[in-house]
Amino acid sequence: MFDAVRETEKIITFIRDYYEKNHLKGAVLGISGGKDSGVVAGLMCKALGSENVVGITLPCHSKEADAADAKLVAEKFGFEFLNIDLTDVYDSFKVQVGKLGEFTDEETKNSDINIKPRFRMASVYYMAALLSATRGGTYIVPGTSNACELYVGYFTKGGDSVYDIAPIYGLTVEEVIQVGEVIGVPEKVLYRTPDDGISGLSDEDKLGVRYSDIARVINGEEVGEEAEKKIEELHRKAAHKFHTPVYRK
Repeated sequence: MFDAVRETEKIITFIRDYYEKNHLKGAVLGISGGKDSGVVAGLMCKALGSENVVGITLPCHSKEADAADAKLVAEKFGFEFLNIDLTDVYDSFKVQVGKLGEFTDEETKNSDINIKPRFRMASVYYMAALLSATRGGTYIVPGTSNACELYVGYFTKGGDSVYDIAPIYGLTVEEVIQVGEVIGVPEKVLYRTPDDGISGLSDEDKLGVRYSDIARVINGEEVGEEAEKKIEELHRKAAHKFHTPVYRK
């Protein structure tokens, strides 16, 4: 049985211990308006104090509702809240790509989706370095991926797969929600249907499987044959995202 209160306390201790051991000061993370970033932001504030946490919205042809939900998280936990609009950066990049040849929307679809989280992660790390240089201590970047997303490889290499500490790495979607309830993440954010804010589809629509079934597979529980086959296929195809082959002489 998952004890959300106890697990929340353990995560907060985990964060504090790491910061103390490595003489770190603060955290910078992207706030999407979804539950994962909301829970991680709350956990970082509980562990470090809200004065040492900076949240950034990074819109890129994004829905205005995402920024509004992100603001709810910032208001709840009281951390500094910044905005860096990447729309012009993305548009300028697309202009340069267009000079390389004529590509259809279908041909560039996957590239377009994945370049956005890569721009965002570069921006978050830029701000972490800038704050480290100007605020008298080292700021690092927390990851916001949960165990279900990680198991099926639902993240972007070089984007949201890049981070310095991972507070919810071992939690399923339902467990993330339970921790969010403990620390008081706004309900509108915590129970929002998960989506990437990019494709216009929910996460489960994109994956073709339910997060609850992924959690069952992770926990060694039975699921339908079709769902299990799909989940394990996604897991197998995502293996390259976790292991970089290195030749050694």
